[in-house]
Amino acid sequence: MADSNLTKYAFARALRELMEKQPFGKIGIADICCKCGMNRTSFYYHFKDKYELIYWIFDTEVIPLMLTLPPSANPSERLWGYISSICGYFYQNRLFYRKALRIEGQNSLKDHFREVLQPFLHELICSKERAGNKEASAVFVNFYTDAFLDAILRWLQEEECMPAEDFVDAIKSCIRHTALLVDEYTQNSP
Repeated sequence: MADSNLTKYAFARALRELMEKQPFGKIGIADICCKCGMNRTSFYYHFKDKYELIYWIFDTEVIPLMLTLPPSANPSERLWGYISSICGYFYQNRLFYRKALRIEGQNSLKDHFREVLQPFLHELICSKERAGNKEASAVFVNFYTDAFLDAILRWLQEEECMPAEDFVDAIKSCIRHTALLVDEYTQNSP
């Protein structure tokens, strides 16, 4: 591993340890540097601020989960494979991500997560039939991005959150049930 990555991982480990004991908003760059025995110059060489460090942690840990799914898998398998992988990862690291995803404001990890999730869902759930209707595709993708994101955030914030496999199964069941209800209402409407 390159020295640059070793340094970044040291800052990431320091931030994680600090967040176990105090809120993100109370942690300064000096605290992170002191915790890992490095100086501010080194921090600013790698990151512009602590938000960029949080994004880097997320990007190096979560985005690879998307890339490990086989490209030949059908869209449904890829979608649920990704959701299962990310939920499993978040569940294992829930103490950190509970706090990290609570960060509010223009640099929130929640917004960054949305930026990562949205194009991935667009690729997986926008079929060729919807490709011609960009407005409908945008509504469709925004709906599912918000639904998945909010469901994941709510689940993670529960003190006794259920295991990831159970949560993913519950989401699948909810979507199936909703599809059946919509189909029933559509068939019975005048």
